[in-house]
Amino acid sequence: MSLPKVSIIIVNWNNFHDSSECLESLSLATYPNCEIVVVDNGSGGGEAMMLREGFGDSIRLIENETNHGFAEGCNIGMRDALERGADYIVLLNNDTIVTPYFLEDLINVAQGDERVGIVGGKIYCHEYPDTIWFAGGLINYWTGNTPIRGSGEVDKGQFEEIIEVDWVCGCLMFISRELLQSVGMLDKRFFFGWEDVDLCVRAAKERFRILFVPGSKIWHKGFAPGKKERLMGLPVYYATRGMFLFMEKHFTKLQIGSCLVYRIITFPTFMWSYSRVLGNWKVPIYIILGSFGYLWHKMANTLNIKKIMGKSEP
Repeated sequence: MSLPKVSIIIVNWNNFHDSSECLESLSLATYPNCEIVVVDNGSGGGEAMMLREGFGDSIRLIENETNHGFAEGCNIGMRDALERGADYIVLLNNDTIVTPYFLEDLINVAQGDERVGIVGGKIYCHEYPDTIWFAGGLINYWTGNTPIRGSGEVDKGQFEEIIEVDWVCGCLMFISRELLQSVGMLDKRFFFGWEDVDLCVRAAKERFRILFVPGSKIWHKGFAPGKKERLMGLPVYYATRGMFLFMEKHFTKLQIGSCLVYRIITFPTFMWSYSRVLGNWKVPIYIILGSFGYLWHKMANTLNIKKIMGKSEP
């Protein structure tokens, strides 16, 4: 029996150091029929050339002239991989370190049921190797929260079952070819953040299964020096804008109203906690800008639709 072809998609944007460490860990992967596609999203400083010179034929390098965002950057890599016959796609953050055998359990579970569309593994904090960062995601449609199972807990074997979850993190997302052909790619409007949750919800609506598989393990760099700075500014802006876009796509009007009331009530507490964790008190500014960014984006789309309809009139 031939082994399914797996294409691992990594997006790099001005972060050669993390990308190179990730690629070095992938070089030890034990699954034989896989390839690595690196999409450089318009990085400066000659990073695309550094990737080409440093890793040569061990990667397939796609060079974008501009930063298309994480969602569309992944899409570019996925389209390329599917055109060349990939059976499964793995979206992998460039600031991760994988175990050599991280693919096998994902493949075995996906192959066992044709309705399995997306699979995710157990993700640990790189700086605290025994601490869980992600063990499956849930969605509360009345608060808009997307809680992560086990986040911040020391792993004592409490999340060792393969279970269905609401969403899988794009940090490690194993996707079947059939799902992408049926549901489509990531929604590039999200740019950065929420595109993974959105894809999982769209997949579930088409009756694909979303599974958490604890046997697949990786480590994510979330607390390293300089990491908090990278999470500030535009990432917070896009996360806020993406939250509203996600609710618009998937929530009923009653659920949106409930979420807005919940957000208003909990806003002071949320701001205090988030600002303290990131160590930056400008967080509220970016959240407010993200909220207005969503409204501007929605208004621009509405005006564009009216303009197109006007041109189509006799």
